[in-house]
Amino acid sequence: MPARRTLQAVSFEMIWMTPRRPLDLTRHSRVMGILNVTPDSFSDGGRHEGTAAALDHARRMIADGAEIIDIGGESTRPGSQPVSSTEEMTRTLDVITALRAEWDGWISIDTSKASVADAALAAGADIVNDVSGLRADPDMAGVCAAAACGVVVMHMLGEPRTMQSTPFYHDVVAEVKEFFTSRMEDLVQVGISLDCLCFDPGIGFGKTLDHNLALLRALETLSPPGRPLLLGVSRKSFIGKILGSDDLALRDWPTVAITARAREKGVMLHRVHDVRPNIEALRMTEAIIGGESSRTVAAVCDRR
Repeated sequence: MPARRTLQAVSFEMIWMTPRRPLDLTRHSRVMGILNVTPDSFSDGGRHEGTAAALDHARRMIADGAEIIDIGGESTRPGSQPVSSTEEMTRTLDVITALRAEWDGWISIDTSKASVADAALAAGADIVNDVSGLRADPDMAGVCAAAACGVVVMHMLGEPRTMQSTPFYHDVVAEVKEFFTSRMEDLVQVGISLDCLCFDPGIGFGKTLDHNLALLRALETLSPPGRPLLLGVSRKSFIGKILGSDDLALRDWPTVAITARAREKGVMLHRVHDVRPNIEALRMTEAIIGGESSRTVAAVCDRR
């Protein structure tokens, strides 16, 4: 009797390694809470400046369910101007040190400067979240390799100051995928463990509305095999364009909708401002889909 080919669901572990301990992303997604300690971030500039205010906000996000706190000392909004590494460290290091002293969760430093990343890791950070994909500073890859830290490799066309000046792609999905594959190969070659890498398509970073939507439609195809995707859409301007409003307050619930849809497509890491509703949307989505692995695939097997 001829063999009959059938489909069988096969699950794979999804682990993101950090110096503190691994994040198991096989079944349950995690939220990264955004903590901007800058005077000029697009959404909450100036609201969390100073260690006391920053810690209060971090504690609220942790109470709401954030398992990673992403601390940034330099705005990367479109048109933003760079700041010195000294200024970045002044804004972030005391916050990292104080948060680490009272919390055992994961801390991320949002920076493209190797000196800032190195100091932040020494102060207690576990993850480097680099919007340049570790391209802006030639020393960044070495810092991350030496620390064996978690690394977020983001795609950005250009730089924050100019990235929204007529961005162009022949095929944005194919080009982002190619960028991820190339960066993964280069970073592993210089000593960063594959298990430490995570990828971010950089929604809003050198992309038009159509580019952003194309990437959101293709989320399940973007990340290299076996590596997690981090999605950051929270309160971004493309949401306002769709809504026809510049009111930031109107962007939180559309963010939640995208978060739930992205989880259906296997995205296990979500960087957001408003933690609780996104956590609730993720848990509800996981209840509906049964908490299945982000990497459950249909594998062909032979059955006689």
